[in-house]
Amino acid sequence: MSKIDGEEVAGNFAKASQYIDWYIAQNDLSPETIFDLNTRKDVMHRIRLDFGKDRAAVKEYISRYYPDVDNEMLTNWENSGALEYKIIDGEKWYYNRAAPNLFRLDREAIVRKAEIDAPAENNSILLTHLPEIIDALGKNAKTQATPVHMRVKYELTLQPNAVPDGEVVRCWLPYPREDHRRQSNVQLRSVSETDYVISPEQYAHRTIYMEKTAKKDEPLIFTIEFSYQHAPEWFNLNGKTIQPYDTQSELYKTNTAERPPHIVFTDSIKAISKRIVGNETNPYQKMRKIYEWIHTNFPWAGAREYSTLANIPQYVLENGHGDCGQVTLLFMTLARYNGIPARWQSGFNMQPGGLNMHDWSEFYIEGAGWIPMDQSFGLKYFSENNDVTYFYTNGTDAYRWIVNSDFSQPLYPAKIFLRSDDVDFQRGELEWRGGNIYFNKWSWDFEVTYEVD
Repeated sequence: MSKIDGEEVAGNFAKASQYIDWYIAQNDLSPETIFDLNTRKDVMHRIRLDFGKDRAAVKEYISRYYPDVDNEMLTNWENSGALEYKIIDGEKWYYNRAAPNLFRLDREAIVRKAEIDAPAENNSILLTHLPEIIDALGKNAKTQATPVHMRVKYELTLQPNAVPDGEVVRCWLPYPREDHRRQSNVQLRSVSETDYVISPEQYAHRTIYMEKTAKKDEPLIFTIEFSYQHAPEWFNLNGKTIQPYDTQSELYKTNTAERPPHIVFTDSIKAISKRIVGNETNPYQKMRKIYEWIHTNFPWAGAREYSTLANIPQYVLENGHGDCGQVTLLFMTLARYNGIPARWQSGFNMQPGGLNMHDWSEFYIEGAGWIPMDQSFGLKYFSENNDVTYFYTNGTDAYRWIVNSDFSQPLYPAKIFLRSDDVDFQRGELEWRGGNIYFNKWSWDFEVTYEVD
């Protein structure tokens, strides 16, 4: 096992995988141990897929903004952490989104890109949507405003011949939760397969499951269509007296606990927390300090697949950036360490023109309940209204599709093989009797229609 560990850490994935095969063949191992060893091989394969750009490809992209880009410049960006790479089997490979991420992470590169590219017009619906929510809820004691009705067509397409002809493919697609106060009136309109199963509400990942038989040279397509409504929320905590937590309640104990491997109170988390929070005792002000610190120090950047990361918050701290789910887990870790109950929530951002997967969270304030909080949406400086600026520290917009109420939980029916994403659940999951079917073998897409009463 030490040989396997050493080669894997050194990036010698071919040797490590070979040693794993030998170890399995030469030892009488339990099924659990064999599964874990094969999982390590699978993760190494996924890392290879994530790091698929050579130096020439990275140079080509960067040359749009730096026509004279040379190896010395690349090395400087690599050393600063702005250009992510790995040595795999003795060769340098760059993360697939390393070049675009450079222009989100390096200050000089950000300025250079802004000088060359035409400025993008900010026509986000949030410019009017957020002030309207605050204006409506600021006039009364309510925390929820008028919902938005949406109709969704979601499609997953498996490449032809990804599995042998005649084999049955198992498919899990995302479906709207019906157990959250912000999301209601869920109606299933159509399903591509006659037989399907919607997961019970107690499952944290809300899915619709179906099966289909593969046919030679043909893509395999799974489709669902549904409608639902989602309401925006905003909690006005200005000047409110925050009640002490019931630290003996199950809610408090569960949502302030560590959850290895991604919520761990490491020495670095403890040291950072002391710098951020200081002597603050008010839970809401603690939360604001954590939110502002993450917002200031960790810009958004394209993310590696979560299943390839041993501890996601630690990855954010070491690399100086993170996507929505990565900074959300960092926030949750810091919040929980400071005695603030925090829980995961995820699904999709449904704003017109901004449709994509998205992760956020909720934190608990005694007397107010669970409050939505979106770390990656950050502070909104387009308004002089401070409530708008800090909207996402204690509110959420109407353009959401909630699929998950926790992370790294079982699917229904149970998945046999390692999931393509073992932390979140959004795009979907596929497998057949021969194993998991990874993201590189299939695509997903969805359309949204905004319905009016």
